[in-house]
Amino acid sequence: MLSKKVFGVISLGCDKNRVDTEKLIGLIKKKGYVTTDDLSQAQIVIVNTCAFLQSARAEAIDTLLECAEYKNKKLEKLIVTGCLPQKFIDELYGTLQEVDVFLGITDYEKIFEALEMSYRKGERQNYVGKGNDGYLFDRVLTTDEHVAHLKIADGCYNHCTYCLIPKIRGKYRSYPMENLLREAEELGEIAELVIVAQDTTRYGEDLYGENRFVSLLQQLSKLENIQTIRLLYCYPDVISDSLIEEIARNDKIVKYLDIPLQHSENRVLKLMNRKGTREGYLALFKKLREKIPSIAIRSTFISGFPSETEAEFENMKAFLQEAKLLNCGFFAYSKEPDTAAAKMKGQIHHATKQRRVKALYQTQEQISAQFLSSLIGREIEVLCDGIDYEKGCFVGRAYFNAPDIDGKVYFNAYEAMQGERYKVKIVSADSYDLYGKTEDYE
Repeated sequence: MLSKKVFGVISLGCDKNRVDTEKLIGLIKKKGYVTTDDLSQAQIVIVNTCAFLQSARAEAIDTLLECAEYKNKKLEKLIVTGCLPQKFIDELYGTLQEVDVFLGITDYEKIFEALEMSYRKGERQNYVGKGNDGYLFDRVLTTDEHVAHLKIADGCYNHCTYCLIPKIRGKYRSYPMENLLREAEELGEIAELVIVAQDTTRYGEDLYGENRFVSLLQQLSKLENIQTIRLLYCYPDVISDSLIEEIARNDKIVKYLDIPLQHSENRVLKLMNRKGTREGYLALFKKLREKIPSIAIRSTFISGFPSETEAEFENMKAFLQEAKLLNCGFFAYSKEPDTAAAKMKGQIHHATKQRRVKALYQTQEQISAQFLSSLIGREIEVLCDGIDYEKGCFVGRAYFNAPDIDGKVYFNAYEAMQGERYKVKIVSADSYDLYGKTEDYE
């Protein structure tokens, strides 16, 4: 019944979700089916969703409704997978009549069974929770071919009071090291492997009874097909001395850390159920810079958390000035259902939250611009990601730029190959990006 069907796949949300989508596409390809980027030609469309924030849920619903319009053309079945049905299946099943099949975060291998049932019975199928969370190896990369993400765990232990992830993804679950090593090796030649999880630094604690993050990095570094390894989502309270030493001595590990802090003020951090303190964060940064002088540190912050005062917001701006982080993302607190923070007193007006986030970005822009301007006239190594046709030049990233979330380096060269590294002399900068040329370019 499913023979010769053409699939279209849409991935929403974070890079961790992207890995799930890539494995889903790999599963489809392994079964011999064709995929297309042109949804008007697809007979079956899958939307892998995010549900972390209200804005993400709204985007998912809008996307599903837009896809449903193709049912007037070739589309026969619409499938929703991922976080949204995992958490909100009761509401979705009752309201989204346009969707034919519902799958949760561990049900991807049930997709063909669910589709067969939908075709055979002519009825909508709810398969949320019917899968066994089997490890999928086959992947089709949706990133540039020279960059890949490796998701080393799912779920989360941290239970931050603003976050839905533990109630969507469950407890922290490390994937077996042998599976991760095989998956990484089967990716082929990769210039940059990006390590992701909700909290990468806790790897192994649940599975092996001890932290094995450093051991995993050491084993991944032995793979000849992996040129460099970038670490994202390293929680500050689990960045050990052994991890710092491994980053410092291991030439394959990019001297870059993404450390989500979420706030700088101790009272707010305690309300968030974050384990760090302002003093502890600054001490960590000092240690990192002493051990790894070239380290680039990125973080994320939430402003407008319930009861956050104007003084605490101003203190966060001062913290940015003192910490001098290279890249930061700032978000207005989002009141999410079924979270402890949603019940807290002192919910802050939307306009106030937006004002504070804008001011934080302005503060960080000055810090970033100062660093980037210091590179003018210097030569730096750049990984070429391809061509920017609008700007009419090549585009790439320095070691302090993670894919998709940080700035870029735009450069002129007579020739440059995607996935190769080049020495680029920086000639100008703004608060986010760098501009330069290779030595031989006139």
